[in-house]
Amino acid sequence: MKMPPFHLHSPKSLDEAFSIASELSSSNREFDWVAGGTDLLPNYKWHLNAKSDVISLAGVTELTQLTGTHIGAMVRLYDLAESEETHSLIRSAAESVASTLIRRSATVGGNLCLDTRCFWFNQTEDWRESIDWCHKCDCGTDADCRVIPNQNTLCVATYQADLAPSLMCLGATIHLASKEGERSMPMNDFFQLDGMTRNVLREGEIVTHVTLPEDVSEWHGDYQKLRQRESWDFPEAGVAVVWKKRGGDVSDLRVATTGLESVPGFHGEEAELALKEWNGAESIDFLAESVRKSVKPVLNTWFPPSYRRKMVKVLTRRACSGMLEDSK
Repeated sequence: MKMPPFHLHSPKSLDEAFSIASELSSSNREFDWVAGGTDLLPNYKWHLNAKSDVISLAGVTELTQLTGTHIGAMVRLYDLAESEETHSLIRSAAESVASTLIRRSATVGGNLCLDTRCFWFNQTEDWRESIDWCHKCDCGTDADCRVIPNQNTLCVATYQADLAPSLMCLGATIHLASKEGERSMPMNDFFQLDGMTRNVLREGEIVTHVTLPEDVSEWHGDYQKLRQRESWDFPEAGVAVVWKKRGGDVSDLRVATTGLESVPGFHGEEAELALKEWNGAESIDFLAESVRKSVKPVLNTWFPPSYRRKMVKVLTRRACSGMLEDSK
């Protein structure tokens, strides 16, 4: 597939990047940010909302810092997975992404800001044109959603990135910046329930880094993922679980999911109810069933919604298995 033409800008600092973005906006020229390009460039080849200008962050070295509590947006997933400073849960999620070759290019910021996916949308332009457009890529036709017809106000394309649920469970803070300044928020507040809007990023704004609380090492956890193949594929369902223990008993518990709705889900109420009368394996079964009931996948990815919901229960149990092993 032939890449549509675009003008590539390669700033060497954040200030230069924001200056370019401001100039493009003043000229009414649409643009995209590109980090590793493992998602954006394939979408461009399919002519999915391609822009005339693209600003690359590859040369902005200030976004590459990686420590136990600081993860730069341009940190490659391969480096994140290989670093001894990376929390084991984040390492597990990073290792599960695609293949080694892709992880060497893909970045943390790109994964968190991954475009939502839907099998009506992620197709070639010729295929989409042959069956008419959809709400996410209507090309000015005012097309309806093909997954849930007669509601062309909300896109239900699915968020299928791996890092978000682990970072949500670990209490991460995401940091954003633009020419207007900087702002930060809990990772849970970054996402916005719509397959087109996706997150709270404003025009010209980017993710600069993610920070983790000082007590992150006290949390233990696991990430489990359903996918069509063992490598390459996006999650059809993903479950992250973390816990703390005090005196051999679970004292705190968090659960988050991905690949099931337009945003990753944080299941605080389900975890709280399971923890209230903790009873080992029985409480894990209760938690797994509660999470299964709370997710609402739609028919727009490879596996049908009913199967993905069933597997959420299985994945939650698997992710919790370390709790029982720790108590033996």
